Amino acid sequence: MNKLGMGGAPLGNLFDHIDETVAAATVSAAWDSGVRHFDTAPHYGAGLSEHRMGAVLRLHPRDAYTLSTKVGRVLEPAQDVPERAEGFVGGLPFRRRFDYSAEGAVRSLEDSMQRLGLSRVDTVYIHDLSEDWHGSAWPERFREAMTGAARVLSELRRRGVIRAWGLGLNLVEPALATLEQTSPDIFLIAGRYTLLDHTALDRLFPACSARGVKVVLGGPYNSGLLAGGSTFNYETAPAELADRARSIATVCASHGVDLKAAALQFCAAHPVVEAIIPGARSPDEVRENAAMLTVNIPAALWIELKRAGLLPAHAPTP
Repeated sequence: MNKLGMGGAPLGNLFDHIDETVAAATVSAAWDSGVRHFDTAPHYGAGLSEHRMGAVLRLHPRDAYTLSTKVGRVLEPAQDVPERAEGFVGGLPFRRRFDYSAEGAVRSLEDSMQRLGLSRVDTVYIHDLSEDWHGSAWPERFREAMTGAARVLSELRRRGVIRAWGLGLNLVEPALATLEQTSPDIFLIAGRYTLLDHTALDRLFPACSARGVKVVLGGPYNSGLLAGGSTFNYETAPAELADRARSIATVCASHGVDLKAAALQFCAAHPVVEAIIPGARSPDEVRENAAMLTVNIPAALWIELKRAGLLPAHAPTP
């Protein structure tokens, strides 16, 4: 099974502009590389990512791929949107407003389908329902979502309007709480199961496995530290993590393996993982990600990482 998907945040001009032709070529390169799992969100460039992804996906048979987007933010037209807004540069002229109500979720999904130019989205995630976005108010927003967005998405699933729903976020606690309160199908967790961060391994993954819930992994490179960069969670990496990444890279090099290949294949190895969705800013990055999943990695590399305490002994490996 090809677990490689495509994350759509870069298509929304995350941190820097992407030319329209490059954006289209990047999605096309993903398709040509065998990617059939695509993820986007209204948040990404205030709708820009959805426009760009939909423009290419509309050229292909709708049943040939899986598409996910997100609810939790409603986009409202605005004349004074700054050039840089919430990490995105040169997005569309809309202001984001958090709204986890049932009505907000329905409006958001309908708006997304119009931006995509498609009449169906397979999976819908409730987006950023966590402390990193809402601080101490996150339990209140969580309750709003459970009585609002979660209920209406469950009804849309029952009616066959969508196939699956869950949460898309960077922290595991809200996902665990969701499993306790309702019946999601899937979670999109960014950065919490990688060569460097194993937060999801001991609690979330077993809970998902017990319930038959799948996981999509975003941020397999932890925003750059596992791809030769210096950032972790989009900030300068703490010295301890940077040292750990160098140690992992040294082991990989001793076995003649690219660190990026080890990072992607480790994420894909866990049985609850349905897809991994590294973002890409160019066709070359897409093709490189696809190539990394085909690299032959000797079992001795994983054994050495575990013996050195760089990976949990019980973590599944390829």
